[in-house]
Amino acid sequence: MPGPVQSIERAAAILRLLAASSGRLGVGEIAGSLGLARGTAHGILRTLERVGFVEQDGGTGKYQLGAALLHLGTSYLDVNELRSRAINWADALASRSGEAVRIGTLLDGKVLVVHHVFRPDDTLQALDVGSLLPLHATALGKALLAHDANAAASIRDTELESYCRRTITDPRLLARAATRVRENGWAAEIEELSIGEAGIAAPIRGYGGLVVGAIGISGAVERICDTGRVPEPRLVAFVRDAARAVSRDLGGSRW
Repeated sequence: MPGPVQSIERAAAILRLLAASSGRLGVGEIAGSLGLARGTAHGILRTLERVGFVEQDGGTGKYQLGAALLHLGTSYLDVNELRSRAINWADALASRSGEAVRIGTLLDGKVLVVHHVFRPDDTLQALDVGSLLPLHATALGKALLAHDANAAASIRDTELESYCRRTITDPRLLARAATRVRENGWAAEIEELSIGEAGIAAPIRGYGGLVVGAIGISGAVERICDTGRVPEPRLVAFVRDAARAVSRDLGGSRW
């Protein structure tokens, strides 16, 4: 039997390293992390860039996963599988938080709501399954933007709509918000889509750590946030725990 192909093993290791990173990585960082010669790492990266599996930032020269790979990585996962894997965790999150829960995935530059659990009380609520939400004005959308190059690319050259006074429409401010999401591991919206409404969301990852969706809660600002309009740590923990649980079920074992 033929043995393993070393160059493919090294390319796979680079892709896994980039998938696990919270930001872009330079050639030296990649080479050092994997014990490769700098020239070897650079050659593999240039090949991966030519086929669209990695992208190089023109300003910093650092690398991140490319849109082609992200599309390939998420194509195995249809909406029904995402929903079926997450449904029990979504119900538990609604019960623990006392708020409505939505699960979303990227579709044509929007967040497609694939599952919705009502807030567990007697208030009148409308089912949001099938709704398309803006990426830049929702916690679900920011969780996708921060971790999915496809999501970021889909709105890069579009004019962002303002829904409320607090909606972020400046691409530079949105990029900073995405950086904070990557650093914190969760996203928030506070009266950015609807007055009086707030939300918290975290990314759902599949095999290799690639983001395939997001799960989050939404409700009145006074319930989601403290008096300083900061999301309650207890609710953030609930959302992150649910995202990790769904990720584990989808093969993202590190999360």
